[in-house]
Amino acid sequence: MQRMREKTDKMEENKATRKLRVCVATCNRADYSKLAPIMFGIKANPDEFELEVVVLGAHLIDDYGNTFRMIEQDDFDIGSKLHTIVRGEDEAAMVESVGLALVKLPDVLHRLRPDVLVVHGDRFDALALATAAALMNIRILHLEGGEVSGTIDDSIRHAISKLAHYHACCTRTAEQHLIAMCEDHTRILLAGCPSYDKLLAAHHRDDYMDIIRNWLGDNVKEHDYIVALQHPVTTDIKNSIKIYELMLDALISFNKKTLVLFPNIDAGSKEMVRVMRKKGVEQHPNFRAVKHVPFEQFIQLVCHAGAMIGNSSCGVREAGAFGTPVINLGSRQTGRETGENVLHVRDADTQNKIYHALELQFGKRYPCSKIYGDGNAVPRILKFLQTIDLDEPLQKTFCFPPVKEWDISQDIDHILETQSALAVDLGGTNLRVAIVSMRGKIVKKYTQANPKTYETRMELILKMCMEAVIDAVHLNCRILGVGVSTGGRVNPQEGVILHSTKLIQEWSSIDIRTPISDALHLPVWVDNDGNCAALAEKKFGHGKGVENFVTIITGTGIGGGIIQHNELIHGSTFCAAELGHIMVSLDGPECMCGSRGCIEAYASGMALQKEAKRLHDEELLEVEGMVDLKKAESVSAIHLINAARLGNHKAEAVLRTAGMALGVGIINILHMVNPSLVILSGVLAAHYQAPVQQVIGQRALTSAQSIQVLTSDLEEPALLGAASMVLDYTTRRIY
Repeated sequence: MQRMREKTDKMEENKATRKLRVCVATCNRADYSKLAPIMFGIKANPDEFELEVVVLGAHLIDDYGNTFRMIEQDDFDIGSKLHTIVRGEDEAAMVESVGLALVKLPDVLHRLRPDVLVVHGDRFDALALATAAALMNIRILHLEGGEVSGTIDDSIRHAISKLAHYHACCTRTAEQHLIAMCEDHTRILLAGCPSYDKLLAAHHRDDYMDIIRNWLGDNVKEHDYIVALQHPVTTDIKNSIKIYELMLDALISFNKKTLVLFPNIDAGSKEMVRVMRKKGVEQHPNFRAVKHVPFEQFIQLVCHAGAMIGNSSCGVREAGAFGTPVINLGSRQTGRETGENVLHVRDADTQNKIYHALELQFGKRYPCSKIYGDGNAVPRILKFLQTIDLDEPLQKTFCFPPVKEWDISQDIDHILETQSALAVDLGGTNLRVAIVSMRGKIVKKYTQANPKTYETRMELILKMCMEAVIDAVHLNCRILGVGVSTGGRVNPQEGVILHSTKLIQEWSSIDIRTPISDALHLPVWVDNDGNCAALAEKKFGHGKGVENFVTIITGTGIGGGIIQHNELIHGSTFCAAELGHIMVSLDGPECMCGSRGCIEAYASGMALQKEAKRLHDEELLEVEGMVDLKKAESVSAIHLINAARLGNHKAEAVLRTAGMALGVGIINILHMVNPSLVILSGVLAAHYQAPVQQVIGQRALTSAQSIQVLTSDLEEPALLGAASMVLDYTTRRIY
């Protein structure tokens, strides 16, 4: 800490005397989409930074769109343009291009004398940049290191990471990969992808249909076209050309409007273009083949596409932010983290397999994912650049793990504290939202009265969630997703509330996942509040490490969840664990479900309140020692419990019957699923623990009498359970 304070003081002194000279080098259209937001950020802070721009590689080639012009259109002064590509589009040409760049770069870097060179990704041009800068003692900031894509790009990316002095990575996994590669964790920034700063802010443009029609024609409709972008795999050129041909055949047969972008300049691209022209794609009425689309327009095309197909990193990264269905062909990108929108076709060896994948994916919408960014990468990177101490030794050091007694618990604790979930609890009275850390700590909670209509309720949920997401940035919490706990019957697979309790009006057949995901660009999970309580116990409470247990919620209603073999039971129609509606009497009181004799009709808070009111109306509730109740005062279950505690025999009888009903219901559960533990949760749990344990001891089978009944220690089981869905579940799919 002392070292960090001294470093900060020193940086403040340097900051007052000089600006940081930052050189951003861009090689092609793809890396410019990631670098441009940073360039705009640097340019917007002239008191802190001086920006120099170097353009090389495919930017300066006509066949690839002369994309340096878009940099000029963005009003950046290009300090140097280096023609570094040796044409041929084969392996030898790539090597010669690296050599040509290494010949030309020293003069440029010597003239510019940058303090920091910003390099992106895994291209062979970027490897030349990093090599030249490292040998010329120029500090390097590498963007998107630590990722795994499954091709030669991995080797190039990791080589650049070893040359780089600082790292700005996109995902927690990438950060851990860099640490595993012995990079100094104090020089690694988990920033997110800079392109997300622009695409999350701009993808809801009003003129998106004009952009779609401009590129695909007047008759095309939203979600009714395909974006295709396939690059060669340089380690298996022959197979990647075959996959490209099969993809084009499948797209022709699929008969949908398709925007095909030319492949990048890697070895094999010339052969892929020949295949495209052999198939007549450029003249086909369903296709539009283009060399380049400006990034702002491209994200509109991807956002509103019916599907994206190919092997571009855009499919597994940016497309996830929109929920656009993606088909990833071949081995390229299969190592990357993806949202559930990506369908991998690893062995794309037949046209029919690719066609079938198109049938499965086309027209679907998936939850939005922020795996690669939350829209705040650029401010983090600029702040990170400001912390660079130019007086520190240039020679980078590696953090090799000790051979013995290596303890990384501090790093793990830091990870657990910063990864968080957004939890939503939709109750009959209140709507609650909370930021919950991986350890189960509620970092911040928001509570509002639950509106009575669908429109106002949905509007309030989104408003509260947006407020929490904004606060999370300042609280240093990275939100991984949203979990929603609600009463009633839920289809968790679709994120739909099938029908809710009578306490929550206008809340049946509601797709709650899609609007939240679309608004926040985060994956969303939804489940019944009883199931969420069981998940909370499994992750944070008495159920931790227990393979089979049951959780019973005793509150306004009676609910619960069943964990069997470490998995939550939902049932064929998603009504498993409706424990409050187990019948314990054929002639019992009427339940809110319409039946009679349910546990809930005896033991719920509403049932006790109903009995308290009856006794109060008959002037049989109050006893000596109780505060006088006026007729107009709202009588609750607590009054009944207090009266019983003070010796009111009528109140005692009501509670005895309620405890008996709950105990008998739990015995039925014990005899059916045979859990090793029963956990009572909710406001009435403490009042029911002893009577329930007593009933089990008297009436259960001998084999079940020893099963323990515990009272939950969790204060917010619904919120913690909603959070646990986010913190525990993965969204990766493999085809």
